[in-house]
Amino acid sequence: MAWTERQHRMLAEMGVRLWQPPGSDASATDAVAAEVAVDDARPAPSPVAALVVREPSAPAMAVPAAAPATRSTSSPSDTWAPAHGLDWPALRQVVQSCQACGLARTRTQTVFGVGHARAEWMIVGEAPGEQEDLRGEPFVGAAGRLLDRMLASLGLTRDESDGAHQVYIANTLKCRPPRNRNPEPDELSRCLPFLERQVQLVQPRVILAMGRFAVQALLDTQEPIGRLRGRVHQWHGCPVVVTYHPAYLLRQPTEKARAWADLCLAAEVHGAGQGH
Repeated sequence: MAWTERQHRMLAEMGVRLWQPPGSDASATDAVAAEVAVDDARPAPSPVAALVVREPSAPAMAVPAAAPATRSTSSPSDTWAPAHGLDWPALRQVVQSCQACGLARTRTQTVFGVGHARAEWMIVGEAPGEQEDLRGEPFVGAAGRLLDRMLASLGLTRDESDGAHQVYIANTLKCRPPRNRNPEPDELSRCLPFLERQVQLVQPRVILAMGRFAVQALLDTQEPIGRLRGRVHQWHGCPVVVTYHPAYLLRQPTEKARAWADLCLAAEVHGAGQGH
């Protein structure tokens, strides 16, 4: 993959420095490695043909490079009437009026999601924070700006564009927990059908799950991100790549190189799904 000057600048803003052989041209460099201030940073991911795909609670299996990214239009929560079979306007209305848990009493508004309705990339975060609760949009503030730079390094945006370049962004939880506390399991389970329906409507080529609660909700696991990243998982037939939340990266900037490797892995998965 050749990186443009703009992408090099974006990576620099993330705190990731690209290495290239002496005397080589940056615009023509295909293989890059991130240099970080930690000794155990992992190298860029291997080709998709060598990836391991894991379904929650299912054994690992190898996926050939030529295999298409299968997409399921059904899920265990489809029997939950408020989300089953709804189109975008109806789903948004149901989310806005949801009273399924106590967060309905403390929220300013729900945070539904933004982006292209048929985006090839879907970003799934955790729960809205204070600014998201006020604005009704996921990933705003400093964490949102870092996410925008991460997306831009891959040629992606949350701004209006075509489905190949504009992502769709949603949170696992649609309401802010009071004082930004961690989501409760019951809150996540009641909100998950909304996210499932969003994924069904978008039908992305790849999901990038950002943050512990997003990853645990999608993959139904208590494993930490450090043990789950670096490989491809499956969620109802859609490939899932896990990585750290931008807010965590702001607190732990040395982890940005691993996040960049995760983005590269997601890009490989997305590329493998094209043309099928």
